Amino acid sequence: MMPTEIGSALPELSIDLTPTVVVATALATMDFTPVHHDPQLARAQGAKDVFLNILTTMGLAERYVTDWAGPEALIKSINVKLGVPAYAGDRLSFTGTVVGRSGGQVTVAVRGTVSLGDHVTGTVTFVLPGSSRC
Repeated sequence: MMPTEIGSALPELSIDLTPTVVVATALATMDFTPVHHDPQLARAQGAKDVFLNILTTMGLAERYVTDWAGPEALIKSINVKLGVPAYAGDRLSFTGTVVGRSGGQVTVAVRGTVSLGDHVTGTVTFVLPGSSRC
């Protein structure tokens, strides 16, 4: 069982943001906005390259927590703030710390960084079946 005491650190997770990953995740979330899958159009609009969409970012933040918490973890809430873009060719690295425990729920502060700085910060709250395990 993972430690859920306040202050417990989660192991880091790093994801290489290949162009295939960026485009495939945009399409998987049915986001057909060209800046997420057309490098030329993204550059024409002032971006460095294609970049992750918000649904992918939220999904990756949730995955980070549930990979650590285990397959029985049930996400109750996610509250994130986007920062700098996560461009294709970069690496997205997540870190996290348990910041709350109440009524069987555990809250983890997450931070996802890329070479430009913080891409996403926020919290993910989950519960495990049989909340006495928390």
